[in-house]
Parts: sequence; C-alpha cells; structure tokens
Amino acid sequence: MKIYKFNKKNGNKVEKYNSNLATYLKMIRTNEAANIGCMYIDPQGILGHHQAPIAQLFVVVQGEGWVTGEDQKQINIKAGEAAFWEKGEWHTSGSNSGMTAILIQSEFLKPQSFMKIK
Repeated sequence: MKIYKFNKKNGNKVEKYNSNLATYLKMIRTNEAANIGCMYIDPQGILGHHQAPIAQLFVVVQGEGWVTGEDQKQINIKAGEAAFWEKGEWHTSGSNSGMTAILIQSEFLKPQSFMKIK
C-alpha cells in the first residue's frame, strides 16, 4: 500500500480560460474502463478486510480514518490523502469519527504519475 497527497500545494495553477486563483491536481488518467464511486464510512465504521478485485485508489475527501495493507498495520489517513492498493492486495479501512472517500478502480491506475507519496 502507498499513501499519496493530493493537497492544493501539489497542484498547478490554472492560467487558461481567464482563470484566477484556481489550482488543478490530476489524479488519474485512464483510457481503459474505470469505476468511480463514493464510499461513506460512518463513525466507528469499518470496511472489512478483503482483496482488491482491481487496482484501487481510495481518495479521502472528508474526515479521517485509517487504512491497512497486506500487513494489517493501521495507517492514519485524512482528507487530502489517498491510499492505493494493487489488484489482489488485501486491505481494510475504517474510521472512529467518519470518513468519505472517492474510490477509483481500474486495471491500469498509475497514481505515482500525478501525485506525490506521503
């Protein structure tokens, strides 16, 4: 498992289209089919230990919680960070206070191309 930052300071100023005070951070580019969804984990919630059926990027947009990889070691994660699991990797996620994440799933995700590792 890898943890990425996607905060504003890692983005690029948008200067096209008469833009002002706008920042863009590309997270994923895919030519292949992708699933994009929203995961809500309530306070004291857990998404049980399971194998990733496909590469997954878990992009926390609100709240905070924790994630694990193969070793089941809990790593804290918060809004502005994203966890990446390879296809077949066992993982879990949960939160004491509640967390919302965008979940991007695709065969060919390469988040390291666009985001910095924490």
